[in-house]
Amino acid sequence: MQRRMRAPAIDFAQLRRDMGIAGEFSAEAQQQAAAAVDRFADARVDRTDLELVTIDPPGSMDLDQALRVIRTDDGGFLVHYAIADVAALVEPGSALDLETRRRGQTVYFPDGSVPLHPRALSEGTGSLLPDQRRPAVLWTADVAVDGQCRGVEVSRALVRSRARLDYAGVMADLSADRLHPAIAALPDFGRTRSAWSLARGAVQLDLPDQEIVPHTEPGRAWTLAMAPRTPADQWNAQVSLLIGMCAGRIQNDAGIGLLRTLPPASAEAVEDLRRAAAHLGIEWRDGLSPGEFLATLEPDAPTTLALMTVGARLMRGAGYLSLDGEPSALTEERREHAGVGGLYAHVTAPLRRLGDRYATEVALAVTAGAKVPTWVREVLPELPKTMSGSDSVAATAERKSIDLTEAVVLSDQVGRRFDAVVMRGADGRRPPEIFIESPAIVARCENAPAAGTPCTVEVVTADPAVPEVSFRAV
Repeated sequence: MQRRMRAPAIDFAQLRRDMGIAGEFSAEAQQQAAAAVDRFADARVDRTDLELVTIDPPGSMDLDQALRVIRTDDGGFLVHYAIADVAALVEPGSALDLETRRRGQTVYFPDGSVPLHPRALSEGTGSLLPDQRRPAVLWTADVAVDGQCRGVEVSRALVRSRARLDYAGVMADLSADRLHPAIAALPDFGRTRSAWSLARGAVQLDLPDQEIVPHTEPGRAWTLAMAPRTPADQWNAQVSLLIGMCAGRIQNDAGIGLLRTLPPASAEAVEDLRRAAAHLGIEWRDGLSPGEFLATLEPDAPTTLALMTVGARLMRGAGYLSLDGEPSALTEERREHAGVGGLYAHVTAPLRRLGDRYATEVALAVTAGAKVPTWVREVLPELPKTMSGSDSVAATAERKSIDLTEAVVLSDQVGRRFDAVVMRGADGRRPPEIFIESPAIVARCENAPAAGTPCTVEVVTADPAVPEVSFRAV
């Protein structure tokens, strides 16, 4: 029997230092966050009567959104979506403002986050915690029975969340027929909007998400698992997508704001997906868009993992576009986000993303028939670079954390065999890649069979110093 040494602990703090990510705020910025008051209190409508709830992962404290989704008399939906009003708590040009403009977004690591705002604000006065009166930007959307948005209003409001829910709890409540009244219509709404989006050409990928979690075995600090994913995640996401599309339309029509863009999938990417489906013997019915085809796949089939991996190529080229009030030379298609099937803007996570604060202010001003504030107009041109740069930092932090954890978890298991599924076969451009469910590993693999094929693999390399892991099919 092979003797296994205990894997070393993982120093994510060193990873942060290597990446040059500073967690501490200046004393002045921290003081400003701790003393933040609502700059727009006099202009706020009291909507604490609305029965709103939040849905977030367990333990989350930076709660950006609270929602209410109910049926209308004609079978449609009325959606109330309250978003933390960060602009009301951050003085433009202050030390706190300048620091958030440098950071761009919250960066997450397994042992904690490096927040966009000091926690006194992001997990305190700005967070939509239950049973607390909080300043918010309230979006109210009227959605038809077919999923089309018939109208939207946006205003500053005072709100109070009634409960902090999580995704697993929502699913348990649904099974027990005891959904909170605030989200009684959320499942139907989510399914309706998903179908509406797919019909417009949206693409909804369902690739496995690796999550670094504490290990239950003594002496092993961390392991990798599949991130829990429930239908409630997707239903909740559809609310955010609805409001993001409303914000995108408002800004596009006014010619000012910050859009999130994605070009249409290339003909080559679509053809790659068609070839992969044909190779795996999966029917692509006539008339289905790539997104509609992917939505027909069996969730648990090994071939689905391979096709979703190929389908990720449809989503290349996401970016940001700043509109400055002047006519744009780009066609509307070039201003759209092909992944959601229309114009789109980030406005629903201002505690965690800088750009949402500015896009929200544009929407508030435009819908009120007011001028966009100067402090917003001055920053809009720099936001695409800031947000793209912070996106890169966040993605790198996630990838490096996973690479290091994979190498550490497997460092004493060279030669061990695992059951796996081939996510990507040899295509002449990148090496074959396999997925192992437990621990959740995605890695390159020598001699791997065709994509979508179950196989047995053996650990060849697991070096935390690089870090690097590799497998060989046996």
